[in-house]
This record gives sequence, structure tokens and C-alpha cells, in this order.
Amino acid sequence: MVASVNESSTSSAIFAAGCFWGVEAEFRRADGVTATRVGYTGGHTEHPTYRQVCGKRTGHAEAVEVTFDPAQVSYEELLERFWACHDPTTRNRQGFDIGSQYRSAIFFASPAQEAAAVRSRDAQQAALEAEGGRGLLGRRRRIVTEITPANTFWPAEDYHQRYLEKRGRATCAVALRAPEPARRASTP
Repeated sequence: MVASVNESSTSSAIFAAGCFWGVEAEFRRADGVTATRVGYTGGHTEHPTYRQVCGKRTGHAEAVEVTFDPAQVSYEELLERFWACHDPTTRNRQGFDIGSQYRSAIFFASPAQEAAAVRSRDAQQAALEAEGGRGLLGRRRRIVTEITPANTFWPAEDYHQRYLEKRGRATCAVALRAPEPARRASTP
């Protein structure tokens, strides 16, 4: 639950994991997260708009800036939440959302965040490989998450902030179920 705390006792982290509405909602549920803000980062256009980012010419990713109290939640715990809330093995895509603006990325603010992100990614990849590391059609699954220095974070338009919360929704994810195997009709 997001609560107010003294600003000087907080740190921030920036994550991109697909559509920012669901990612924001996921981080807002974490104890120790004091604020979230959705926006755009990782590109070259100043003051981008949602329409521009969706036009795929800004280079920006939809991202969430997470402000947190390190005494209540560690950066490493936020990384665990990041890995759990999306598929880091799909390049420029999460579910039905396709495009580089939906890429998986960690934008680090310090050498310590960079080192933690790399360790976490490597541990996630090792766990994936220990589980067989294979996806559909038996292809090897590799984590494609970018780990890159944070640059300017451009807040998204007001109507995107806490979008799901304003609409009484907990998530925007669509759960897809694998098709059941075809059944042979029984013959009398």
C-alpha cells in the first residue's frame, strides 16, 4: 500500500515491463512503495506524448518510476516484483501489446542498482535454464531485458496516472489459457 513518508528517506527506481498501467498497479501494492508515476524514458524525444510514443518514433519505453523507502522494501525486492509481473523473454512485446515502447527494461540510477539488476537478471536466467529454459516449439528462452542507465523520465499525461485505480480495476492483464487438446468423438 502506498503511504506518505519523509521524502529524504526514499529512493527511486525505474522499470519498463509492458503497458505501464498494470506495472504501476503491481508496484503500488508493494509495502514500502511510497509513490509511483507512469511515464516515458529511454528514448530521444523531449516531452513525448502518449500518441508520439505509440507512434514508435521516440525510442521511449512506457515505464514506471517507483519511489520507495529502503527501510521497508529493498531494491532487490522490487526487482523480484519486476521479474514476476511480466515475461522478460519476449522482445518488444507483452501479451497483446507489441512495439519497442513495451520492451522489458531496468533503468538504473547508480552503480549499486546496476550491479543488483545484473545479479538479479543472471539469477532469473539461471532459474529459467534450471527449469528447462524452453518455450513454445522447444526454443531456448533468453531474458532480453535491457539494463541501462536512467536518463530523463518524462511523466505521462495525467489521465494515465493511477489509471486502473481510477477505474476500480486491479489489473489490465488478460489471462490466456492454453487450448485444450482436441478430443476424438466417441463412436458407438
